Amino acid sequence: MPELPEVETSRRGIEPHLVGATILHAVVRNGRLRWPVSEEIYRLSDQPVLSV
Repeated sequence: MPELPEVETSRRGIEPHLVGATILHAVVRNGRLRWPVSEEIYRLSDQPVLSV
């Protein structure tokens, strides 16, 4: 599991590329996760990324 400083560095790196972009569609590639993925994830389509 990555440490918090590594996660923060990654967040800062991708933020300028994502904020303001529009989500085209959501894809769940593996539905066998610890908790089920809500169907509401598909409502993200055509929504802007507000923050990272």
